[in-house]
Amino acid sequence: MFDAREVLTKPAARNSIPLRITSEATWAKFSSNLTPRAKTWAAAQEFTGAAGSCLQVPDGQGAVAEVFLGSRPGADGFALARHYRQLPAGLYAVQDDNPEHLEIAWCLEAYVFDRYKSSDRKIPRLVCGGEVDYEKIISLANATYLVRDLINTPANDLGPDELEAAARKLSSPFKAKFSVVAGAALKRDFPMIYAVGKASPRHPRLIDFVWGKNGAPKVTLVGKGVCFDTGGLDLKSASGMVLMKKDMGGAANVLGLAQMIMEAKLPVRLRVLIPAVENAVSGEAFRPGDILKSRKGLTVEIGNTDAEGRLVLGDALALADEEKPDLLIDMATLTGAARVALGPDLPPFYTSDEAAAADLARHSLAQNDPLWRLPLWERYNTLFESAVADMNNSGDSGFAGSITAALFLKRFVERTKSYIHLDVYGWTPTAKPGSPKGGEAQGIRALFALIDERYQKQA
Repeated sequence: MFDAREVLTKPAARNSIPLRITSEATWAKFSSNLTPRAKTWAAAQEFTGAAGSCLQVPDGQGAVAEVFLGSRPGADGFALARHYRQLPAGLYAVQDDNPEHLEIAWCLEAYVFDRYKSSDRKIPRLVCGGEVDYEKIISLANATYLVRDLINTPANDLGPDELEAAARKLSSPFKAKFSVVAGAALKRDFPMIYAVGKASPRHPRLIDFVWGKNGAPKVTLVGKGVCFDTGGLDLKSASGMVLMKKDMGGAANVLGLAQMIMEAKLPVRLRVLIPAVENAVSGEAFRPGDILKSRKGLTVEIGNTDAEGRLVLGDALALADEEKPDLLIDMATLTGAARVALGPDLPPFYTSDEAAAADLARHSLAQNDPLWRLPLWERYNTLFESAVADMNNSGDSGFAGSITAALFLKRFVERTKSYIHLDVYGWTPTAKPGSPKGGEAQGIRALFALIDERYQKQA
């Protein structure tokens, strides 16, 4: 896997190419201090400091002497990171103060998924600003690379077996206690996970690992690990199925967040639960109209086999809730309704914990990691009532799909002190600065900041 240390280097005395940031408003003053060579070159190229512009100033021998980046007042490092791909390989250092978030944005922009396609990767390296925590930036970036690699890997190479192997590989260096529930034990103890995954020859399982000291505050992460989703017997269309390799995006994000927590040695007892399944079609597939009994004892009538994520999460959340964690977070690529409401870049989160909601919103802004709170509107519980079971997994209304999914999951959480559900997309459909097209980590920088702040204070 690509390592962020190849992109970002610690401050050093080595020669570097200056990156100088200007704007149309400051260009006149800025240009008055340039060398005659640089001033002449800028005039010849009609460079004015316009936002998004980039000027490479030659040194007279064919190399780059310095680079001017056009910006707008108040722009952060994510806007400037777009220039990464315009620059030749070399070592660059920002003059004066680094714009906020530049280091992490630079690392995130550098990502390339080249497992199946060779690429000539040129690496413009950036000198980390002296006031920035270098190791933290590296950890954040490498966790994002992990998430993106997992989501981008097609389902023929990433099924439940491979997702389990990825979780084992992650947890092993930290000496986490690792276990898997599969086969007859899964059918008995986690019947909804078993029902969703039994149609596939790639056997379903519940991945479970624990790290940290007993007695530390319990933080549990649950990630939806549907490695491919055909929709089941309620089959998706071809266009609806084409991106379903990303339906394990919740599991990928949870693993990235877990990696950051363990690398930072946060004073928590971390548990990670991933129901790993493939929602396939065969004679073994669960059917519309079936009634499933969950681990919690609640019965669920199947209104739609394509609403399978909430089923596997329900069993995993019930297990998590049994040990009364201090904080329980689930992440899932759960509903198209969330995308209709907020688009692909802004995942909704749900919680009844007002303090946690305020803190997460604050960290989301501070980390430039967009999240938006939506309400757990209790009246919508009626939208998934069932005449023959405790509830229906989809109901017969097209309204408030993301909210009703969140309310469905909340039925499985009763003892936990604080519970947060994130309905992530896990994909960037159109490249943006710091976000190449493809699999994406969403919310994990904000969640890490929340967990770090909350539990470092208690330590």
